[in-house]
Amino acid sequence: MKWLRTAASLVGCLFATLAGTAAVAETGVTDTSILLGMSSPFSGPNGAYGQEMRETISAYFDQVNKAGGVGGRKLELVALDDGYETDRAVANTRALIDDKKVFALLGFYGSSPTTAAMEVFSAAKVPLIGTISGADSLRTPVNRYMFNVRASYAQETEAIVTQLVSLGLTNIAVFYQNDGFGKSGLDGVIAALKKHKLTPSAVGTVERNSVDVSKAVQAISKVGAQAVVMVTLYKPTAEFVRQMRKIDQNPQFMTLSPVGADLLVQELGNDARGIGISQVMPYPWNEATPVVREYQRLMGKQQAKYSYYGIEAYITAKLLVETLRKQGKDLTREKLVTTLESLGNYDLGGYRVGFSPNDHGGSRYVDLTVIGSGGRVLR
Repeated sequence: MKWLRTAASLVGCLFATLAGTAAVAETGVTDTSILLGMSSPFSGPNGAYGQEMRETISAYFDQVNKAGGVGGRKLELVALDDGYETDRAVANTRALIDDKKVFALLGFYGSSPTTAAMEVFSAAKVPLIGTISGADSLRTPVNRYMFNVRASYAQETEAIVTQLVSLGLTNIAVFYQNDGFGKSGLDGVIAALKKHKLTPSAVGTVERNSVDVSKAVQAISKVGAQAVVMVTLYKPTAEFVRQMRKIDQNPQFMTLSPVGADLLVQELGNDARGIGISQVMPYPWNEATPVVREYQRLMGKQQAKYSYYGIEAYITAKLLVETLRKQGKDLTREKLVTTLESLGNYDLGGYRVGFSPNDHGGSRYVDLTVIGSGGRVLR
């Protein structure tokens, strides 16, 4: 009978050991690594956006790994190209979760792609931290696994409209991209104008990944707009401005943060001067802000490497790493979610984010800038 008790004891210990292992084991986490996934455009007309983000995130992960990683675990990034196409973003999200077996996601891009991908990662209970989108579809209702790091398009457009109206401009048109990004921005402009008892004087649109802006130019030029709010990315924005100026239409052009100031300057050259851009991240050339100093040290002393997309990628990656560190050794996706929701008003070095179970908005920070001579972004 003694040997039966011994055997039973050994079996019990074995089951306890296996149960303990199962409790701490999480997909994408080993004793030496944490696997993280990203889907963004690295090719096509908007590939430069994703490339800037990937470069910064990879550089930051390398820096963290050289300093010992997170709890002794090295960070590994799997980055897939979606070309800013919704179906590819959804397929990438499935591949990252089901095939690559990542622990969590970060650095996605675009309103329509991320909104569609949200069905996949939320069903799998895999959190996404940070996407280049201010769409309401990613904020309301609150999705437990979607964490935004930037202000919404409604907050950006309200800042723009308030500034224009304060200057006495009331004939305000809208040029928007025909997708989730553009429509969300259009809704924001309409709502902001309504507060001043105004409506858009004209509306023009362009398809995603297209620069066919002729119909929009025709519609908006008819009203002689004093200002045009452009909810578009850099290539259609540049083409719209070129065609408007070619027919001597020179309203105050304003656009939202996703345009990418550096890319717009590269595309337009000196013709970018005077275009106003709302920004949702700290000024990446301001060394007085601690998180900006960190970002600049990471990217080196070449100012040409600094960008708003870069600083957003850095802040997103830093938020994820600091949240992982707060969990200790036992990393789980659910603990990542609850840790983020408990951050409150968290200071990342001059840029604050805040989450709760009822609010995954992250930030309300909006700054207005203008492109000056030589393509410099001025505050």
